[in-house]
Amino acid sequence: MTRTAARPQSYSLYINGRWVEGAATDPLVVLNPATGEPIAEVPNGTVADAQLAIQAARRAFDDGPWPRWSPRQRSTVLSRMAQRLRARYDDLVDLSIVEAGSTRTLAPSFQVGIPIERFTDVVERVLPRFDFETALLPLVTDSLGQGVVLREPAGVASLITAYNFPLFLNLSKIAPALAAGCTAVLKPSPYTPLEALILGEIAAEADLPEGVLNIVTGATDASHELTVNPMVDIVSFTGSVEVGRYVNRQAADTFKRVVLELGGKSANIICPDADLDRAAIDVVAGMTIHAGQGCSLLTRTLVHHSRHDELVERVTRTLGQLTVGDPADCATDMGPLIREAQRTKVEAMIARARDEGAEVAYGGGRPAHLDKGFYVEPTLLVNVDNRMNIARQEVFGPVGIVIPFDDDDHAVRLANDSDFGLGGGVWSADPVRAYTIARRLRTGTVSVNGGGGALHPDAPFGGYKHSGLGREWGGHGIAEFLEDKAVTWPVAGG
Repeated sequence: MTRTAARPQSYSLYINGRWVEGAATDPLVVLNPATGEPIAEVPNGTVADAQLAIQAARRAFDDGPWPRWSPRQRSTVLSRMAQRLRARYDDLVDLSIVEAGSTRTLAPSFQVGIPIERFTDVVERVLPRFDFETALLPLVTDSLGQGVVLREPAGVASLITAYNFPLFLNLSKIAPALAAGCTAVLKPSPYTPLEALILGEIAAEADLPEGVLNIVTGATDASHELTVNPMVDIVSFTGSVEVGRYVNRQAADTFKRVVLELGGKSANIICPDADLDRAAIDVVAGMTIHAGQGCSLLTRTLVHHSRHDELVERVTRTLGQLTVGDPADCATDMGPLIREAQRTKVEAMIARARDEGAEVAYGGGRPAHLDKGFYVEPTLLVNVDNRMNIARQEVFGPVGIVIPFDDDDHAVRLANDSDFGLGGGVWSADPVRAYTIARRLRTGTVSVNGGGGALHPDAPFGGYKHSGLGREWGGHGIAEFLEDKAVTWPVAGG
């Protein structure tokens, strides 16, 4: 029997440690993407709401204890948040299904379990050991001097997240920002605000000092204020390239630091000696995990021409065995897209690909057995040229493409011929060959023969080129929220 998802106790804004009614009278309606039906209403945060939250974070940073506490003191409080996250695990799993459309099989891992593990690792292992003060070597000229380099919190952080993996994205920003000693305003996607509000409850239960974490739900007005307000020092944004450009421009006027985790069109290179049984499963996963709504998914398959037909046959056979439907059902392999607008975009991109000469090897339409919800069939396209729109632009839907290559050099050229550089993969029976190819790829992460270390807690996550600026997770994530200060003094002479 399916559990009823436990919702937040309050649908208000969380500002300065209190639940506050928003200024707007028109709420945001949260839909279940599997049915299209409303499940909640939350405040549509206004500019005034965002300003109140920023002011609270500013006071907490300038006058409160949080930035001045030792790393171990911050770790103690954040560890209490980690404990409360673990206590709400079942609630968060159920909520990710009805709010984000995650399948029952994916929710316990990527949607909830792994984010909680990452948060716990940052606040309990990385933070207490992070080097916030480093001694400079003595300088000997006509005098003797020495000093230290201090790594200090950057200030007030705006944290703006996307809808696909809401808890993962929220925690990937909250953990390093608060660990660094910053105070923050979190603005979740208007499609998936409920998991963020649960984080407000958890912050209150953990006795996080007032104003250290504030949560404002809403759409573009609140987001805009969080990027332009002069009291904000750093903006961390996850979302599309188009909005990322906008955020970067808005933040530039006040010289804010910016961390951007944007889109991808990641290539999966399958060499002629690859294990096609395993590689084909990887190709299917890259298309269908969370209905393809993942920025680092490997959606662009590059396969040696001698194995092209065999790979396509294996992938289409596997796609035919997948169950598309209700994400709450344990038997479901792939659920819906987040909204009708996203489905329309995906369908338009498939239609354009066909107009440009691509062929549909599998799927291409809507599942005939589903009359509710925002579903698209998993779709495999062949006869694709790397210059086509479908090979250049992120789909953010269950669509994969296959492009043949002649040799390793050709494969690398195709992979790097992209505006994006977030993820990548290489399959080969020769580990030296695979590693050599991986080193040549202009991308932030590369998985060799299925990876294994891609979720390593110390591995940085981020992209080259249009895929973003900066890195997340582990010590790399904390460093993005710090400023370096050199303090020097004479010892003798001079």
